[in-house]
Parts: sequence; structure tokens; C-alpha cells
Amino acid sequence: MFIKNWKKEIFTIPNLLSLFRLVLIPVYASVYLAATESYQFLLAGAILAVSCLTDMIDGKIARKFNMITTLGKVLDPLADKLTQLTLTICLSMKYPVLYPVLGLFVLKELFQLVLGVVFLRKGKMLPGALMAGKICTTVLFISLIALVLMPNMHPAAVTLIAVIDALFLSISFISYVLAYFGKHVKVQDIESE
Repeated sequence: MFIKNWKKEIFTIPNLLSLFRLVLIPVYASVYLAATESYQFLLAGAILAVSCLTDMIDGKIARKFNMITTLGKVLDPLADKLTQLTLTICLSMKYPVLYPVLGLFVLKELFQLVLGVVFLRKGKMLPGALMAGKICTTVLFISLIALVLMPNMHPAAVTLIAVIDALFLSISFISYVLAYFGKHVKVQDIESE
């Protein structure tokens, strides 16, 4: 019975798409870091576009066909966060002005991970991603993919992107701090979901 449920958890279309996104991460990194020509940067951008497209599709399929699984609730955000982290690391190597963005991203994600585990052990968790987090993710993906596709972007534009990304990351970070500790705490008992 356990093996049957285990297979059912993994072998859903949304979970397979999330696993595919995880596989795309080292492919993107190797293509981007070796890129010297425009078409190579475009290829790296195309890989990211496929990743974003599968991210949108897996959620829609999971909801429409009732394929939401516990594994999927872990795999989907894991694929998102690892893709964002890899993208930010790779771009920071080319654009050092992005190092503060990378640092803020890592700090925010570690905060969410640690608090998530602490509250999970107490039988509590956030009911889902906060709107500020979703907006931040969208802004990060759009701006960072623009940097991948336009490798000769003017340094002032790169700096502007770094400032915008840092601003949205800060707003998201503060939103999560308030969700855990603010006046209107959003953490709920797991049973109440």
C-alpha cells in the first residue's frame, strides 16, 4: 500500500514537470556560464522560458485535475527557489552589482526555511505563498531573464535592475516576517487547512 501511494505521489504530471524543472537547472547553468555568443545567451534564456512555462502548466494541471500532492507542495517551490538561486548566482558572477541581491535572496529563503521548519514542528504552517512573495518571484524572473537575454545591457540598467530586485526582495522578506510574527499572524494549525 505504501509503495502504491508513493508511486502515485511521484508519477503525476505536475510532479514530473517539477522534476523536469530541477533537471533544467544544471543545463541552464552550464549553457549560460559557457556562453560567449548571442545565440548561446538566447539558448540559456530559452531554457529558462521552458522552465517558467512548465511552472505555470504544472500548477494549472494540479488544480484542474485534482493532482495536488504533498510531494508536489514541496517539489514545486523547491524547483522555483533553486532556479532563482542558480539564476542569481550565475548572473552575479557576470554582474557583481547583483551580489547584494543574491545575499538578500539567500537570507530571505533561509529565514523562510528555518521558520517553516520551526512552525511545522509545532503543527503550524503558512497556508501558502504570500502575495508579496508571488510578486517578488515574478519581478525576479522577468528582470533576471532580461539580463540573460541582453548580455550587453548598459551598466546603469543593470544597477537599476539590482535596486528594483532588492526592493521587491525586501518587501517580500518583511511580509514573511510579519506573517510569522506581526500583529496579524498568518500561521495556521495544519489541521485547519
